[in-house]
Amino acid sequence: MRKIAFGMAVLGSVGLQTVQAQDIATLLQANACSACHQPATRVVGPSWKEIADKYRDGSKTAAQLSETIKTGSTGTWGAVPMPPQAQLSDADRTSIAEWILTSN
Repeated sequence: MRKIAFGMAVLGSVGLQTVQAQDIATLLQANACSACHQPATRVVGPSWKEIADKYRDGSKTAAQLSETIKTGSTGTWGAVPMPPQAQLSDADRTSIAEWILTSN
């Protein structure tokens, strides 16, 4: 019985990760993030992987990255500024930031 319960917990966790990834993809599309950012290729802005690689060392937390998403930035990744994304809720910005830092 314990093995079955454990197996269900594992499957539940995998299913949750899939749902979360779908939610993030929906957020990225709905807010036009993908117009400037792609998984591994620089377009207008850095790729998700470039961002993760830069901050994976802990130099920027998810909360700090979320704030950068909210207020925008200039000069961090080149000449093209990132416009503020203040329309995103705190929860959505935090979810995106955590996803960038942990999934790429």
